[in-house]
Amino acid sequence: MSKQETSDMLIIGIGNSGRKDDGLGWLMLDFIKKKFLNIDCLYRYQLQIEDAEVISHYATVVFVDATRENTENGFFFRSCHPDKGFGLTSHILEPETVVWLENKLYKTRPITFVLGIEGKEWGLSLDPSELGLHNLSKAQDFLKNNIHLIIKNKAS
Repeated sequence: MSKQETSDMLIIGIGNSGRKDDGLGWLMLDFIKKKFLNIDCLYRYQLQIEDAEVISHYATVVFVDATRENTENGFFFRSCHPDKGFGLTSHILEPETVVWLENKLYKTRPITFVLGIEGKEWGLSLDPSELGLHNLSKAQDFLKNNIHLIIKNKAS
């Protein structure tokens, strides 16, 4: 994969659509694919070491995931800073660890962000909670209104 084969922006949705609000990241990708033609989307159950190579081909990367964190607006959007963390000794990597690996191995240093959408329910079901869907809608509005700033790397 070369830069010519991709857009300049990648959004990675992390989650599991069979676990209620854990699927909010994937639902955001479904929205992005309908609204924006020049943004690449990647669905992941969890991040892997190999994702460091994937993100190295993009100028801007946004990781989208459901969060249990209490947020002020139903979601948060913030810069994703490289951090080795403890992920290398686990089967689950945090976005910060993937960015750290990219910086160490590939050194292209994309601008990275995390969009966390507050969820409430995590049991087995294909249906997100009402709160999760409400917060997803707010996060979708945020992306729709700010995508031009994110692409220009001015949002944080």
